[in-house]
Amino acid sequence: MIKKSATGGEPIYEEGEHKMDSMHRIKMWIGGLTEIGMMLLALAIIAALLVGGTLPFFGGVVANIIALVAQLGSNGLVGLIVLGIILWLFSHRSVA
Repeated sequence: MIKKSATGGEPIYEEGEHKMDSMHRIKMWIGGLTEIGMMLLALAIIAALLVGGTLPFFGGVVANIIALVAQLGSNGLVGLIVLGIILWLFSHRSVA
């Protein structure tokens, strides 16, 4: 529980709460950056499909994705398990 000091200065944290607040802020930053990265990836895929080839800012995103899928596919069951883990991580991620 966060309490205000009598002088109106810094809030008074109970033991361990300051660390939890810092961890929450770090998780929010990481979640926000991940969300921006996913949006940029989607934009790069759409732009590469519309324009074709490699784009100056995004590079060869589609070629990299194709290479990743080919590498996972060539590994058989292990690649399928890794793909399942990646999909599970993205589907169960929450920004909060």
